[in-house]
Amino acid sequence: MKNYLCLENGSVFEGELLTKPNKKAITGEIVFFTGMTGYQEVLTDPSYKDQIVIFTYPLVGNYGINKVDFESKKPHVAGVVVYEGNMHHSHFQAEYSLNEYLDKWDIPLLSHVDTRAVVKNIRQEGSMQAAITAEGQHTFESKLDGLAAHVAVVSTKQLESYGEGDKHIILMDFGYKKSILTSLIEQGCRVTVVPFDTKFEQITKLKPDGILLSNGPGDPKQLEYLLDNIKKIISHFPTMGICLGHQLTALAFGGNTKKMLFGHRGANQPVVDLKTKRVYMSSQNHSYEVDEPSLEGTSLQVRFRNVNDHTVEGLMHKDLPIFTTQYHPEANPGPVESSLLFNDFLQMINDYSGREKAYA
Repeated sequence: MKNYLCLENGSVFEGELLTKPNKKAITGEIVFFTGMTGYQEVLTDPSYKDQIVIFTYPLVGNYGINKVDFESKKPHVAGVVVYEGNMHHSHFQAEYSLNEYLDKWDIPLLSHVDTRAVVKNIRQEGSMQAAITAEGQHTFESKLDGLAAHVAVVSTKQLESYGEGDKHIILMDFGYKKSILTSLIEQGCRVTVVPFDTKFEQITKLKPDGILLSNGPGDPKQLEYLLDNIKKIISHFPTMGICLGHQLTALAFGGNTKKMLFGHRGANQPVVDLKTKRVYMSSQNHSYEVDEPSLEGTSLQVRFRNVNDHTVEGLMHKDLPIFTTQYHPEANPGPVESSLLFNDFLQMINDYSGREKAYA
């Protein structure tokens, strides 16, 4: 069935709808993902909440959808745009085809779109609103907001406990990926997942050894009302921040964040660790970045930097046991080489615990 992708700048692209017809236009911020694989993880990553995702690789869906690579219990994207997506899957773990899976969740899959031309639009003019519709035009009634409500939607509503181990980690859930939790459990941690707005006093009662601030959707500044609480928490416990958690750490200590033209989304972003001089190939998904000049005069310094555009990819505190990454060290999808940073997190916790005992 013929459908259209309409962009806020007036561009219109024709395609074929592979899922059932929509009763109304599906709208969202349009973004692109450059990885050759990993579409299942992208679809179920809460950071993509209500976004329309374009996959730049021309063949999407050839290994189907399995039951093990989900990052959450359901897909969060508003729509999917591909060049070719109606393929017979050929993987022994596959349970569904891509279009069967999206059809189940009433998410449109638009195929045979000139994805190169769409991505050129985004790279030139930046992220914008888009619509998948049966009509050849669409009127956008409002500008993109900061997606403030999306964190509240994707975050857990109650405490959840996982794993067993000597180290107790609090995972503050702004929209965490399952692979972050898995990485902590594989490190021998006991993990308690808590709602994104859990108070310092409640955190303290749980007696954590460390804190992990998770990824999540939207503009970090929409959560400014939480910054005092976040700063208090991470100033008292060893902390690792990932993606949105990285941005919130910067804001909590007086830094600033800003929206990028089209962000980083893919499994092929080179990042250098300024501490070790080691370069990682990383998985990324973000629209916002920490504004490096704003860090001057704060207690934070840059630890990781993007090799391509030199943007800030991670921070470390000058005095406290805190470090952050803008990218995803748990990968999924993507290269796993930076997963060693979870070892660093546990070592930081052990070192902090040793210092505390020495001064007790």
